[in-house]
Amino acid sequence: SLKLREVASMYFTMVAAFLVILVVALQGSAPRESDFPYKVPLDPQGLLELSWNVSYPEQAVHFQLLIRELQFGLLFGMSDRGEFENADLAVLWSDGHNSYFGDAWSDAKGQLHMDSQQDYQLLGARRAPEGLYLLFRRAFSTCDPKDYLIEDGTVHLIYGILEKPVRSLQAINISALHGGLQRVQLLKPNVSIPELPSDMKSMEITAPDVVIPSQETTYWCYMAELPAGFPKHHIIMYEPVVTAGNEALVHHMEVFQCAAEFDSFPHYNGPCDSKMKPDRLNYCRHVLAAWAMGAQAFYYPEEAGLAFGGPGSSRYLRLEIHYHNPLVFKGRRDSSGIRLYYTATLRPYDAGIMELGLVYTSVMAIPPGEDNFILTGYCTDKCTQLALPAAGIRIFASQLHTHLAGRKVVTVLARDGRERQVVNADRHYSPHFQEIRMLKEVVAVFPGDELITTCTYNTEDRSRATVGGFGILEEMCVNYVHYYPQTQLELCKSAVDPGYLHRYFNLVNRFNDEEICMCPQVSVPQQFYSIPWNTFNRDVLKSLYGFAPISMHCNKSSAVRFPGEWEKQPLPSITERLREPVPRCPPAPGPQPAAPVPLNLGQLRRG
Repeated sequence: SLKLREVASMYFTMVAAFLVILVVALQGSAPRESDFPYKVPLDPQGLLELSWNVSYPEQAVHFQLLIRELQFGLLFGMSDRGEFENADLAVLWSDGHNSYFGDAWSDAKGQLHMDSQQDYQLLGARRAPEGLYLLFRRAFSTCDPKDYLIEDGTVHLIYGILEKPVRSLQAINISALHGGLQRVQLLKPNVSIPELPSDMKSMEITAPDVVIPSQETTYWCYMAELPAGFPKHHIIMYEPVVTAGNEALVHHMEVFQCAAEFDSFPHYNGPCDSKMKPDRLNYCRHVLAAWAMGAQAFYYPEEAGLAFGGPGSSRYLRLEIHYHNPLVFKGRRDSSGIRLYYTATLRPYDAGIMELGLVYTSVMAIPPGEDNFILTGYCTDKCTQLALPAAGIRIFASQLHTHLAGRKVVTVLARDGRERQVVNADRHYSPHFQEIRMLKEVVAVFPGDELITTCTYNTEDRSRATVGGFGILEEMCVNYVHYYPQTQLELCKSAVDPGYLHRYFNLVNRFNDEEICMCPQVSVPQQFYSIPWNTFNRDVLKSLYGFAPISMHCNKSSAVRFPGEWEKQPLPSITERLREPVPRCPPAPGPQPAAPVPLNLGQLRRG
């Protein structure tokens, strides 16, 4: 009986391998684009293009990888922060005669190993005039310790191109590969597209044929202006406009509306960090639209729209484009931007944007050399009780934001001391990939609810404390939530009480032989910079942030607080936490040998 089962297993494995060889040997046309609605270039030259779809009933992602110039294979996979070490990989390679596909993983030294559980399932390969299409499937969760758990939020995709034949998978030298990373939101929400009105119009806010600077990173700013007397409209949708050929260079884009308190703004078209940029452009910070590579069109719920135009609304808009040009192309011209769709037929509700998290202040700081330091900002029950309507608000989208040290951002809704729901979470957050994301389900927030935003930071590469603030080497912890109906509450954030921080500096001083200058003229950042960061000083600061009272900013759009007592407020008391989601393991497959699948792709050669 045992031998019979072994023979049967070997027979079916051989049949499966034969069918795969048969399928992938077929020359065919490209798969339909509608089957893979999401698309992103992997490399700066656009030689590798990834498309995918998400099946929530199957709990799986289907990938389609277009290789325009196939050489001797490639690696594609996922890792925690985009590293090639400790990565989960699908590998296509050739020894110069035969080609193979397999599920592999890399260890801490970057050595490749065939995975004992083959979870990247090859579905087929097709040659087309534009290149080779490789189709494969991967479950969100495989319960294989060597595999990456695909979850909501940012996923760091990695790729490497094999330029020479290799004898075996183990012979691949990761350090010698031409490779890179791309960040995407793989698990797009399955949101239905609302019906659009017949009187909908569009407006393009685009760069005026600029020459992309020949440097790796550029933030480009361009000022646009609405027509004089432009009445109130609702933005109901927006989508990217990317110049053909620049898809791999335009990393993300945002449109900001300027402050209505100024009658005019100077025209400007140039780098955002230029000394020639007028200071007044810093008052253009109200986000109207944000897009990042891999994102599709953004739709507002059918009952709400984002108001722009009309009395009390500035006519001036600032477009900001992040160009990522690692190959330092010269002379590329670009007219990318964002197309706004709007209607004069106003919807029942104005949509609003509210800031949650931490106030931009230096009293919140992260010691140097930390791999996992946590700061938390609160929108308290006292503020929502006062500022929200009795029927509550509905959050439908969210944009998370930190600066360079941010690694994870989570906002949860709490009610009556119990965490009830995750509003938005990104456990692989990257400050280099920020977009407004539609939520999978609308979150209802009522008066008396609490919204708690927690950010995790890594400062292992820093030698002094990182304080909160606006500078890129300072830090933020923000969730811009998009909701309706709009209220007067524009900012609901907190920071540690300054008096308690002063007590911390006093305590640390006594334990460190008065090394910290407590003179009134010394700023809070300077006091943080002078702390010797031993274990005691670190642990006491963590404890301080975990129990000290907070200063609440429960602000109207005019930056004035709602009436009430907001200083030395107690931290919300949470008695019941949400449980961490348990990955759902797919049904155990039949016997699958840890061996690559042979492919008949013909003789591979240098591209």
